[in-house]
Amino acid sequence: MGGPGSAHQHAPGLPDGPLPKHVQLREILRGLASDELPPGAAVPSERDLALRYGVSRLTVREAIGQLVTEGLLVRVRGKGTFTTRPRIDWQVHLASFTEDMRRRGMHPETVLLDAVEAVPPPATARALQLAPEEPAYWLFRLRKADGMPMAVERGWYHPGVLPGLLHHDLTASLYTLLSQRYGLQLESGTQTVLADDADTETARLLGVRPGCSLLVFRRVSTAQGRPVEDMTSWYRGDRYQVTMQLDREPDR
Repeated sequence: MGGPGSAHQHAPGLPDGPLPKHVQLREILRGLASDELPPGAAVPSERDLALRYGVSRLTVREAIGQLVTEGLLVRVRGKGTFTTRPRIDWQVHLASFTEDMRRRGMHPETVLLDAVEAVPPPATARALQLAPEEPAYWLFRLRKADGMPMAVERGWYHPGVLPGLLHHDLTASLYTLLSQRYGLQLESGTQTVLADDADTETARLLGVRPGCSLLVFRRVSTAQGRPVEDMTSWYRGDRYQVTMQLDREPDR
């Protein structure tokens, strides 16, 4: 955005008219972020923008704030304001994260944070049709795409259906492992979508502030009529969005 002296080479002020100046500036910044600057690039400072467009710092702050709310810009304390990467649009279907990212031309990566055999909470025991106090496999993984942290997954898996699961490589596609090693294809699932605030650990792993909003998906999946997994995933809301096809059933 110009050399060190560019702040003094500003254009005439924004015109008075039916559109408030913060709206005019917002649309200028939208075009800058969408068409000119690459993802992760710094936008000019509030002071530079105020000088360039002949508006107050308050007007600049309001325009930037609206684009931050939309997810087009992000503020980083002590560093400035930056463009964000476009959200990945997830068409809801029963597919693995690895498959989904590869289909989009992105490089998936999985970091295995923990994998143990333990007694699941009662809700999971019911979902997996386990007896009380019967252990299950618990996986804790960080999922990345092109090096960016995208999701944190905490999942429970049925040990009777997937014996010895913890002895396999759990940093690749789990659904591929189920298919190749166990001869299982996940056939159906029930997924609940909600919003939640990031706790300290999840925020650290995803590179966001504690307390910021995340998209949360809880999925119970079955294979050959038996429940296999009860997994909850926390996704960055600024990098992910969900699209669902809705069809109205005929009136009865």
